[in-house]
Amino acid sequence: MIQIKSNRIIVGESLFDGYVYVEDGKIVNVTTEDLPCEESYDYTGKYVSPGFIDLHTHGAGGYPFMDNTVEDVIKGCEAHLAHGTTCILPTVSTGAFSKMREAVINIYKAMASGKAPTSLGAHLEGPYLSAKQGGAQNTSNITPPIPADYEKLVEEYGSAIKRWTYAPENDENGTFCKYLTDHGIIASVGHSDAIYADLKVAMENGCNLVTHLYSCTSTITRDHGFRRLGIIETAYLEDDMYVEIIADGKHLPPELLRLILKCKSTDKIALITDSMEIAGTDIKSGNLSGLDYVVEDGVCKLSDRSAFAGSVATADCLIRTLVKEIDCPVPLAVKMLTKVPAEILGVNKGVLEAGKDADIVVFDDDVNIQSIFLAGKKI
Repeated sequence: MIQIKSNRIIVGESLFDGYVYVEDGKIVNVTTEDLPCEESYDYTGKYVSPGFIDLHTHGAGGYPFMDNTVEDVIKGCEAHLAHGTTCILPTVSTGAFSKMREAVINIYKAMASGKAPTSLGAHLEGPYLSAKQGGAQNTSNITPPIPADYEKLVEEYGSAIKRWTYAPENDENGTFCKYLTDHGIIASVGHSDAIYADLKVAMENGCNLVTHLYSCTSTITRDHGFRRLGIIETAYLEDDMYVEIIADGKHLPPELLRLILKCKSTDKIALITDSMEIAGTDIKSGNLSGLDYVVEDGVCKLSDRSAFAGSVATADCLIRTLVKEIDCPVPLAVKMLTKVPAEILGVNKGVLEAGKDADIVVFDDDVNIQSIFLAGKKI
């Protein structure tokens, strides 16, 4: 039995003064009682939080999840873990489908090796997107859904695919979306010009998540004078729709972050890094899937400065941004990086309560990571 003590244990949206008890990789009790144990850790004055869950990241520490090796996947997960991310979806960017397939296979092999325990499976971001909303994706590889490609990949390596971002306006009758959800893969709307009618078809086929709201997501348009809702408005209108937001303070400025939290229930908002492989490094320029980028103003941009190419944030930065820049209470910020993504993924994580997986992070007032427990083991 392991005992973790603090007067700042994050339970729900509140702070609890007491103890968390862990045994055999599970939380067995959260209580005010000082019970017998074999190991004890006193973190009084520090926050004790569920481990962070990042639904969308392209790498870290100089290790990519696209154009990767098995070692890249392992090392990229380790780099994120050092910043409190105890659960992750390595994200595969749009490229030639053969390259995307290879990236998925390496994620599969990394998971099978047991050396990437934080990975729950790949997130494919494309190639079935809208070229008009390509952003940092390589638009030359964007196509409509091709059943021969995606069905073969899912049949062979579906166990290593957790999520797939696509543009529903190019998915006739919701066929691709239904295929994903029928195979236990989360369908997510992103890099898309979809209107409300497109999204209704997607939702009817099991889609309930928007990829990085406001980043390459459609808004209100007119058709012969008649206004049509886009992804952004639909996300606010539909209470069951989850949204993820890049909370680095750059992709979404503080005032926009406040607007999202005001208009959308925080029960349906997940924080993501959307980090590039250079997150956590001093690298200032490079190439992503054939597109040159630079890092300046605390964010990664395409070299022509026409769009952001991804963030350089790690999970701890997201909490820091919300707390320091928009005065979000720490427990509320943590909920959107733990409980909400755990619900999206359908995993037994994300909250500190009996029966949950014992992924636990300890951090100080400046969100500097102090300690990490993965499956109940201090690392």
